[in-house]
Formats: sequence, structure tokens, C-alpha cells
Amino acid sequence: MFFQQVYDKTLAQGSYFIGCQAKNVAIVIDAKRDIDTYLEIAKRNNMRITHVAETHIHADFLSGTRELAEVTGAQMYLSDEGGENWQYEFAHEGLRDGDRLRVGNLSLEVMHTPGHTPESISFLLRDHPASEEPVMIFTGDFVFVGDIGRPDLLEEAAGIMGTKEIGAQQMFESLKKFVALPDYVQVWPGHGAGSACGKALGAVPSSTVGYEKIRNWAFQFGDDYEGFKDYLLRDQPEAPTYFGMMKRLNKVDRPLLVEVPDHPTIAIADVLRAGGLTLVDARHKTKFADGHIKGAINIQHNNALANWAGWMLTYDQRLVIIATEEEKEEITRKLMRIGMDNIEGYVTDLSGVDLVKTHVVDAQAVEELKDKEGYMLLDIRSLSEYQASHIPGAVHRFIGYLPKTDLSDLRNKHLIIQCQSGDRATIAYSYLEKQGFEHLLNYAGSFLDWKAQGKPTVTV
Repeated sequence: MFFQQVYDKTLAQGSYFIGCQAKNVAIVIDAKRDIDTYLEIAKRNNMRITHVAETHIHADFLSGTRELAEVTGAQMYLSDEGGENWQYEFAHEGLRDGDRLRVGNLSLEVMHTPGHTPESISFLLRDHPASEEPVMIFTGDFVFVGDIGRPDLLEEAAGIMGTKEIGAQQMFESLKKFVALPDYVQVWPGHGAGSACGKALGAVPSSTVGYEKIRNWAFQFGDDYEGFKDYLLRDQPEAPTYFGMMKRLNKVDRPLLVEVPDHPTIAIADVLRAGGLTLVDARHKTKFADGHIKGAINIQHNNALANWAGWMLTYDQRLVIIATEEEKEEITRKLMRIGMDNIEGYVTDLSGVDLVKTHVVDAQAVEELKDKEGYMLLDIRSLSEYQASHIPGAVHRFIGYLPKTDLSDLRNKHLIIQCQSGDRATIAYSYLEKQGFEHLLNYAGSFLDWKAQGKPTVTV
């Protein structure tokens, strides 16, 4: 058996290439959208991708299953579980509980494991030349290392009300199937630490059934369903607003993108002349602070770029990205993984145009200004971060909700913006500046700097 995990750090998402070396055939589970990675693995190992499969209709990334099937001719195997409202709306081979896929000398048994979503399935792998016993399970968003999939995303992100209580009950029952597996079976989940699909995901890439029974909180409640449900639904992270779009695009027929686009480099003067474009400044926050185009949104090119683009941008905006020539391909990959294909081009040179500076303040200035009449210290971290500890007098507004909420009560304030370490603060500063806010101050050091200087904090 050939096995390789493909892990995208930017979305904390794992996909899997599993091949039979005797027959030179392979299956890919939960493919990301830039599929050249899998094509290269297949070429390097003299294998044909004959099967592509998914564990469920994903919410956090745009699946590359259809692109991979289009290029390779592989058959798509997708869940037909969950009822009529949870069916894929394009041609595929349907899978139900107990079905088996044969990939050369390997087989994958389908386990219906609803809870995160009604149609969720897991794949139990057997390597038949070695043993008839299962050796691996690919759990998708069912069981993670140290956590399980949250059942509230359908309400939080897709607006399908009344589903989280049902999902919690389904998850409680599905976990009984997992517990019944041999302890030695390796667990390969769909996500790791940093994903919003759970609240306590571990940072190691894989686990075993036995380890999860001992260590994972979800298996410590026994028959106490109410205790399990309360813990499962409590303190889940905010669900990115782009999740709703991913749920729809992964379910319906849509245009395919089988190669990473090569977008043109555009002169900044032409961009400003054209109008109607959204400028995304992907430079480091310090460069943005030193001089930027007013109205550009600073979403730095790091592992969180796609996540914050999904929160702060909409799918109908025509994007122009400010970045270096060398960053173009990587940024394009990150955005196409969440379906943001509307990139008009890149700007690599800002010379010759007027730039404005960010108004940056330090802890001393924050302490002096935050309680003055007309000023507001705006803490834009997650609610759980704010409740755990915050600067006295800070008002909480989660950054991801700014584009979706009424900001009129903030218009007449001098806003001091802070987050944990400064990255999110510069996003919020730039977004509010684009919305016409004029009295903005950025506490670049943010909460970590405040604590490092020994200043007081409070909890909720």
C-alpha cells in the first residue's frame, strides 16, 4: 500500500492519497482544489487515480473532487446518506453505510457517521494482502485528534435552523460505532489545529482509536447525553461567513478550475483609473502601516489569508491583490481553495501614487485615551478570547462580523482597535477606513503587549 497525507496549513485541512502498488491504482479522499499536487504524486509513483471520494459536503473549503475527476477520468464516490435535502446535485456514484470500494488490493468500507452533517461518512481501510482486519479510518469531520466535529455549523454558517440539536444526538450515536473499532486502527481526520470545524483540535496529524477513547473529551461522558450535548455545543468558535457559500458550491453543479490561473500584473494607476475594484493589500502589516492606498484592505499573506479573505470579502467583488511577483501563485492557490476566483490581477509596485499612513499607538496612549469622552477601545478578537481576559473598558465586536453588522453606533467615536497580537487589528483598521471611518487608531501591540507591560486585565 502507498499512503500520503496532503496537508494544507492555510485551512488546516487534510486530504489523502492511497494507492495499491501492485495494481498501480489510487484513490484520493477530500481533495483540495489545486489538484496538481495529487497529479504529481501519481506521476512520481507511477499510479493512476481511479477513484475520488469525499467524507461529506464541506463547508470550509471548495472541494477539488470534481476537478480531479474531470482531469483523470476517475469515478466520484459521494455520500447518498442523510435524506433528500443532503444530496449532491450532480452525477456521482452514491455511497451508503456498509458499501465497499475496491482499489486494487485495498478496500474501503463506508460507515455512515452523521452528526457534523447528516450525510457524513467515514472510510475504513483494509490492506488485504497483509490482513483482513481494518488498519485505518478516514474520519473527515467526524472524529479529530482530541475533538469531534461541531454540529452547529449548518445553523451558524448555512442558516439551516433547528439542526444542531439533531446533529448532537446523531453524533452521540455515531461515536458508538467508532468505539466499537479495534484500538489499533489509525485515525486520519479531515482537519487539524486551527480549523473552525471544532473547538479543541489537536496539532498532531493522526491518532488511533484507542488513544482517542482515552484522551478525546467526547468519549468521557459514557451514557450522559445531556452532559455531552452541553459540552459539544458550548464555546464553539465563530463560523466564518464564507462557509455558507462553500456548502452551496460543494453541493451543486459549478464551473471547474483545473489549473492554477496565471493572473496579470497591473499598474496601480490603471487600477485606480478603472474603479469598481477591491484592493487587497497582502503586504506585512508594518509595510501597510508605513504607507498604503486608502481603501485597500490589509489581509497579510500568511497562513490565515484565505480565512480572513473569506470573512472580510464577498464573492461578487472583483479583486486586485497588492503583493510581490513571487507571491502571486501562492496567493492565487490560497484564494481558489475557498472559491475566490474573481482576481483581476496583481499590483507589485505602488510608486507614483499617494499613500496614507496608519495611525499607530502604544500602550501608554491606549491607557490615556481609552476612557476619554468620545473614545472607544474596540476589542475585535473572538468572544471566547474577550471573555477569558481583556483590557478594562474595552468594547467587544468580533472582526468577522464587522461586514455584516450595523456600524452606525461607532461612526462618531475615535476608535482604538486592538486584537491579540496586531494582525487582526490591521485588518479591522483597513476595513473601517474603507468604510469611511476617519478617527481610527491602531494599537499594533494589542493585548499581548498590554499584558507584557504588566497592565491590568479583567474577565467576564
